[in-house]
Amino acid sequence: MNKEDEENNKTECAENSNNEEKAETEDICNCKDGAEESTKIPEDLKDKLKKAEDEVSDLRENILRKQADFENFRKRVIKEKEETIKYANTNLLLDLINIIDDFERAINSTADSKDFEKFYQGIELIEKQFSSMLEKKWNLIKFAATGDKFDPEKHEAFMKEEKEDIAEPVIAEVFQNGYMLNNRAIRHAKVKVFMPKIIDTKTEKEEHN
Repeated sequence: MNKEDEENNKTECAENSNNEEKAETEDICNCKDGAEESTKIPEDLKDKLKKAEDEVSDLRENILRKQADFENFRKRVIKEKEETIKYANTNLLLDLINIIDDFERAINSTADSKDFEKFYQGIELIEKQFSSMLEKKWNLIKFAATGDKFDPEKHEAFMKEEKEDIAEPVIAEVFQNGYMLNNRAIRHAKVKVFMPKIIDTKTEKEEHN
């Protein structure tokens, strides 16, 4: 090969190399353009995305509002419960105030005369009215009377005495009345009890012999 041919070959190789580099560069550019086109979000998808973001924001605000409403409701219920407990006995206390008024009238009516009999009658009347009010309005019933059958569920025996002519324990004396609320004993009556006398049959037989 002569020198001229070598130069021609070198020129062709250089041109081929330049053409290859140009082609690679064009391919890279085409890839970039394709990537940009592929990552471009269509307008309809943008609208849907915006709508979804708005809905999420609305839901978040709604949840926060519901949480605030529930917290306010909880605080209101607690406050109402506290108020109910605080004033639960209002009606009962109003009834008791009326009884206090009766006591004051009884005291004032005998303050000058010092009439014990009149004062006693007034106190006795107030006690009857008081007991009747508690029973009718509040279902609080006083119990325990002499001669009643002894019931350990309702009575507390402070004293016991044997008695021959009874077959079962009975109340001999009431030291303190008991009270029942809605058929439940809330205070036991303190009483003295007559107990049936236990007969020693062996001793009795020996006495007869």
